[in-house]
Amino acid sequence: MSESQPSSRQEEQEINQLLQIRREKLAELQQNQKDPFQLTKYDLTHHSKHILEHFEELEGQSVSVAGRLMTKRVMGKASFCHIQDQDGQIQIYVRKNDVGEEPYTEFKHYDLGDIIGIKGEVFKTQKGEISVKAKEIILLSKSLQILPEKYHGLKDTDLRYRQRYVDLIVNPEVKDTFIKRTQIIQAIRRFLDNQSFLEVETPVLHTIPGGAAARPFITHHNTLDLDMYMRIALELHLKRLIVGGFERVYEIGRVFRNEGMSVRHNPEFTLLELYQAYTDYYGMMELTEDLIRYTAQEVLGTTVVTYDGVEIDLGKPFEKLTMVDAVKKYAHVDFNNIHTLEDARKVADDHEVEYEAHHKKGDILNLFFEAYAEENLVQPTFIMDHPVEISPLAKRKADNLDYTERFELFITRREFANSFSELNDPIDQRKRFEHQEELRAAGDEEANMIDEDFITALEYGMPPTGGLGIGIDRLVMLLTDSYSIRDVLLFPTMKPRE
Repeated sequence: MSESQPSSRQEEQEINQLLQIRREKLAELQQNQKDPFQLTKYDLTHHSKHILEHFEELEGQSVSVAGRLMTKRVMGKASFCHIQDQDGQIQIYVRKNDVGEEPYTEFKHYDLGDIIGIKGEVFKTQKGEISVKAKEIILLSKSLQILPEKYHGLKDTDLRYRQRYVDLIVNPEVKDTFIKRTQIIQAIRRFLDNQSFLEVETPVLHTIPGGAAARPFITHHNTLDLDMYMRIALELHLKRLIVGGFERVYEIGRVFRNEGMSVRHNPEFTLLELYQAYTDYYGMMELTEDLIRYTAQEVLGTTVVTYDGVEIDLGKPFEKLTMVDAVKKYAHVDFNNIHTLEDARKVADDHEVEYEAHHKKGDILNLFFEAYAEENLVQPTFIMDHPVEISPLAKRKADNLDYTERFELFITRREFANSFSELNDPIDQRKRFEHQEELRAAGDEEANMIDEDFITALEYGMPPTGGLGIGIDRLVMLLTDSYSIRDVLLFPTMKPRE
């Protein structure tokens, strides 16, 4: 169907008539024992791109191609059409004398959107277009819907996301984005595999939501009669593997957060998390830069990308700023001189930064960062040394116990990565969890619960470890210049239509 509702009852009737005609054509085919849906296979030998790129060696050769009928121009005893396969489009020349009178008559009744197979010879037309001269032509599948009108395309973004299959048919650049998405994930895997990381899989269903501050989805296991949670992060199981003796592990997997939706947020998204024993957050910074730079070079052939009209240089060393220094730089407030919660609340009141009753000094520092600093972080910047109040799984800084060895990477004003020197002190970890439980009791649904088994794992001993999480979807957005996360998810979460 077209991307917008018919503007009048007459248009609606015309569309319904066209749809009915397609069904009548199918019924006639079925009556004549030519039901395309009864076909089970078609032997194709070539795709469009291969023919176009290797014309010199394929000219005059017999090929078998298949695809969706996108254009058709009937001219008496000869016709031209274009079919679209997974790689693009190629022109087909169909002549009655070559394919036979009955197949040619049937071809003239094909509709745009039908899927057809052609066996023929590669040649070049008088106008110089590489084509296939059909010797045999067959209808492989009948399209009972109408593709969006050629020159207007499928522009309604809501319908594009709901009917991604139509979006992929009529908007070639959309398919290119998702091909790049796959290439990005493949490049990440190559990089990590070459760094001796082991890819693993961990459970999606958790008995306790942990590893992030997020509201979970709740489901129920009937056999165990137990409420369970869709995972909000990969962290705690991966760190159990570090305890178990693996030194470098990673997982690329879906996580689920029952939170708001925006151009940056979808309830389910793809996350890369990795953990490396015997390193810290400085080692993770180096690895993060190398991974992103490698991925961009592999997929795009350059480390300079343009996002929303702004040139982003991934090839230069990423800037490093502590959160305190970032707030000092952009809000002109120095938290090194703020020593009490009362002082933090006063400066927040003076700057109209809203906070809640349970917020500590570190929480208010983070609120300042979000209000004043984030919007300025366009080029890649590591924001380091987060306050302990907002970092329940990160190791404290040895020279300042109010802060942790943690960084977040910001590019284009968005967070792309989160990393810690992982907390491996089980006693401190329990205290952090207990503080999170107090926040949960006060109404914070995103606060962590106490994971007793994880604490037990830490009691067996976990080596000093660096951990890193990267949002795959946001990285794909950056490298494909996509405005919304829905543009890089094949099937984003949508509210059902009435």
